[in-house]
Amino acid sequence: MVRRVAIIGAGVGGLASIKCCLDEGLEPTCFERTEDIGGLWRYTDSTDSRRVSVYRSIITNTSKEMSCFSDFPCPEDFPSYLPHSLLLEYFRMYAQHFDLLRHIHFKTTALSVRKCPDFTTSGQWEVVTETEGVQELHVFDAVMVCTGHYQEPYLPLASFPGIDTHFKGQYLHSREYKDVEAFRGKRVLVVGIGNTGGDLSVELSRVAAKVFLSAKGSTWVFSRVSNHGFPVDMVSTTRFNHFLDWLLPSALTKRIRFWKFNSWFNHTNYGLASTKSSNFKIITNEELPFCLLSGTVVLKPKVKEFTESSAVFEDGTIEENIDVVLFATGYVFSFPFLEESVRSLFDDNRSLYKCIFPPQLEKPTLAIIGLVQLTGSVMVGSEMQARWVTGIFAGWNKLPPTSRMIADVLKRKPPVKKWVMNPSERDNLKMSFISYTDEIASCAGVKPSVLKLLLTDPRLALAIFFGPCSPYQYRLVGRGKWSGARKAILTQWQRTLKPLRTRVVDDSSDSS
Repeated sequence: MVRRVAIIGAGVGGLASIKCCLDEGLEPTCFERTEDIGGLWRYTDSTDSRRVSVYRSIITNTSKEMSCFSDFPCPEDFPSYLPHSLLLEYFRMYAQHFDLLRHIHFKTTALSVRKCPDFTTSGQWEVVTETEGVQELHVFDAVMVCTGHYQEPYLPLASFPGIDTHFKGQYLHSREYKDVEAFRGKRVLVVGIGNTGGDLSVELSRVAAKVFLSAKGSTWVFSRVSNHGFPVDMVSTTRFNHFLDWLLPSALTKRIRFWKFNSWFNHTNYGLASTKSSNFKIITNEELPFCLLSGTVVLKPKVKEFTESSAVFEDGTIEENIDVVLFATGYVFSFPFLEESVRSLFDDNRSLYKCIFPPQLEKPTLAIIGLVQLTGSVMVGSEMQARWVTGIFAGWNKLPPTSRMIADVLKRKPPVKKWVMNPSERDNLKMSFISYTDEIASCAGVKPSVLKLLLTDPRLALAIFFGPCSPYQYRLVGRGKWSGARKAILTQWQRTLKPLRTRVVDDSSDSS
C-alpha cells in the first residue's frame, strides 16, 4: 500500500504531483535542489552549470487558458501569453492556495534513488538526499520523478568540424544565453531553428551587427495571434478540429495545414519549408518572417565546417568574421540519481508505458512525470499524468498486467535510433495534445463525454466540442471533480479579452 511518496523537483510537474498526492490522501515529500519553486521557468542571471533556466525575454508559447492547472484558472487580468515572471507568480499563487510549500525541502538534492532490498514484495525505494553537505537516507513507498526533459545541454561539436580546433571566436550553448548585451555589435551565427533558435535570432538582430540562422530540414512558422486576434491554441486546439484530423485522410490534413501556414507567408520563398517535405518541425514566432524580410536575420543551410573566423555551409557559401556561434541545439534528459538497473529500462519516453511507467518493474511505484512532447501545453499533460499516477498509488486506478504494458510499448515504439542523443529530432515525436491527454484522462476516469453532456447540458457540450480543449474539461467528472469547471469553461473567452480592455473604443455606428 502506497502512503509516503517522494517527489523529485519542484517545477510545474512537482507542484502538480504534490497537490495530486494530497488530493488522494497520500503523504508527499518533495526534494528541490534550488532555493525556490518554478524549475525551468524561474529565471536567474546565474549560469550555474547544474541548473537550466529560461532567458530573460521569454514568453510562453501556449496561452494561459490552455496551460493552467485544471482547477485553478490564471487571474483574469493576466495577459494571454505570460512572461516568465508572471508564470512564476501564478505558480506561487497555486502553491499558496493549496498549501504546497510545506511539503517541499529546498536546497536538497536527491543523490540516489534505489530499490529497497525487498522491492519485489514492498515496492519501496531508498532515497538518499543531501542538504548543506549532510546526507540522509529515506524510505518511500513510491517515487515521482519531476525533473523534466530540459536537463543537460546538447552540444554536438563532433558534427561541426573545426569548431573546437580551428575557430577562434566564441561558441556557447543557448543555456548560457540570458540577454543581448554580450552580443552587441557582433556577427552571430545561431545554429538550430527550434523555438529557442528563432527567438534568439530575432532578439539578437536588434543589437548584433549581423545574425545568421543555420537550419536543416523544413520549418513551418506560425503566429500566436490567430483569427480575430485570439490566441492560436484556443482557436485551433478543439475537439472539432481533432475529429476532423481523425476523419480526413492524413495526406489531406497535411495539405490543409501547409496551406494555412503558407496563407501567412510563402515558406518556400523564405527558404524555410517545402510542401513536399515529410520531415518538418513547427515553431512559434511572429517576428522571424519580418526579420528575414528585412535582412536583419539571414537564413543559411547546415554548417559544413568552421575555419578560424568563418563558417562554411553545405551549399558552398561562406560567412566571414563570425564572432560568436550560439548553439540552440536542445537538451538531453538523464536521471543520474536513479540506479543503473532502473535507468537502463528506458532510453526515451517511448520505452515507458503511457510515457510514464517503466513496464518491467516488479511494482509500479516509479513514475516519470513530464517526459513527454505534446502539440499543446506540457504543463497540462504533466498534471494529468500526476492525477492518474496518484490514483494508481492510492488504489483507485489499476495498471494492466506487465505483458500488456510491454506489448503496448512495443506497438508504439518504431525501430529508430535513440532520440535522446539527438534532441533536434524531438519535434518529429510530438504527440497530439488532445489524443494524449484524453488517453490518460480515460485511464484516470476523468474524460468528459460530449454525447452525455449533449443530453444533459447542451450549452456546455457545444462549448467543449467546438471551443478550446482547455484543462477545465478534465474536472467535470470523476475523482477530483471541481464545481467551478463548468463556469471556467463558459467564461474562458471573457478572461482572454479582459486584459485587453485597457482602452475601450465605441464601434457602434453613428446614429446622428
